[in-house]
Amino acid sequence: MLRTFESLGSLSGKRVVVRCDLNVPLSDGVITDDGRVRASLPTLNALLNQGARVVVISHLGRPKGAPDAQYSLAPVAQRLSELLGSPVTFAADTVGQGAQDAVAGLEDGQIAVLENLRFNPGETSKDGSERRAFAEQLAAFGDAFISDGFGVVHRKQASVYELATLLPSAAGTLISRELDVLERLTEKPERPYSVVLGGSKVSDKLGVIEHLLPRVDSLLIGGGMLFTFLAALGHKVGSSLLESDQIETVRRYLSAAEEKGVEIVLPVDVVVAASFSADAEHVVRDVDSIEDTEFGASGLGLDIGPRTAQAFANRIASSSTVFWNGPMGVFELAPFAAGTKAVAEALTTVDGLSVVGGGDSAAAVRALGFNDDQFGHISTGGGASLEFLEGKSLPGLEVLGWQQ
Repeated sequence: MLRTFESLGSLSGKRVVVRCDLNVPLSDGVITDDGRVRASLPTLNALLNQGARVVVISHLGRPKGAPDAQYSLAPVAQRLSELLGSPVTFAADTVGQGAQDAVAGLEDGQIAVLENLRFNPGETSKDGSERRAFAEQLAAFGDAFISDGFGVVHRKQASVYELATLLPSAAGTLISRELDVLERLTEKPERPYSVVLGGSKVSDKLGVIEHLLPRVDSLLIGGGMLFTFLAALGHKVGSSLLESDQIETVRRYLSAAEEKGVEIVLPVDVVVAASFSADAEHVVRDVDSIEDTEFGASGLGLDIGPRTAQAFANRIASSSTVFWNGPMGVFELAPFAAGTKAVAEALTTVDGLSVVGGGDSAAAVRALGFNDDQFGHISTGGGASLEFLEGKSLPGLEVLGWQQ
């Protein structure tokens, strides 16, 4: 059974290391989506209200095991301070003198954020002894450890796995809520149950498709991955994203879905553009005539078409359980955002459980003007959510006592 932080007893006056996932998108040092910072607040507020001395650790981006200013957590510490309405001490290093001084200076009910964990090569090392050595340095800052970064629980990294073995450890409220929602998706979900998959590559979703086929009523396919499905049915797709090596796999899934009575809903029309740009000339075409435009075989499919968007929206709205992972098109470019917006809008009308599966999907709904509370749940971990739904081992949860 997953250990929750209530199992640790009173943490008043204790130093508590909290592994959050504050891996937010930045543009010129400015946070463009603070969803993950806001998601960390319930656990942090609960600890601060108890009078704990809170040490927050996280990664941001993919620095190569050394300090890199563009990946500093300093803007995150500032935003956290604004959201908490109280000062947040920021340490400009991870386990060095700055971090030691920041932790030593904490009083009851105060909080510090340490610099990006991935500035230290021990965090992501493939060598278990190196990870453990780094985890031991982090453990020296705490009397207890709370893991609340759901977006990293599928990674066997020092701050996710080894650290949990060195201190009394438990899951925070964010992880507990994420698991509750995901278990509702996998254990007797209310029906009809629809899964909407988008994003760029079929290969990123193979495991989840295979695992979900026996469990869902319908599977809606959009995003760049739709063109591999169309190619598997014999359609020409121009210069659209295509994984030719996955065509036979997709054909097997189509056959398996038919045998299981699962409907795979594919687009009937797409938006075809002359090039990958916001001002590119574009037209709507049925899926059997993608190359029958003035762009010919060089045309790019960059979004699902309006008839498909309406069909998807109708299917979603009539479902009792919906899980969505991956945009329907290149939503960052306004002419190709309509499909993603239609899916998001439909999810807000679901009379049941609607789940936005983190990652690009979460970024998309916020970029398109939706509020988090319009959906049943917005996951903070796209990759972790998918691996959970695939039935994979999640080391960051197993070390906390959880078993799937």
